[in-house]
Amino acid sequence: MAQTTISVRMDDKLKKNFDKICNELGISISSAVVMLAKKMVREKRLPFEVSIDPFYSKENIERLKRSIYEIETTGGTIHDIDNETS
Repeated sequence: MAQTTISVRMDDKLKKNFDKICNELGISISSAVVMLAKKMVREKRLPFEVSIDPFYSKENIERLKRSIYEIETTGGTIHDIDNETS
């Protein structure tokens, strides 16, 4: 069977962690990717669930906006946790 090469770009930290797990399983990254490809071809689907984080759903964003408006109009305080220092 003819072989081909593919290139995959990923974050360096992700690659290192992926490589570590593959080594612990006794397989190479290449073998893991081939296993993924074979499973996808056999099942004609991703072998895991892919979903959008429900936090970012339209309904939740609207609820958050209403809550923020209510807090602001009733004199409440909103803390920006992204910019707070420990």
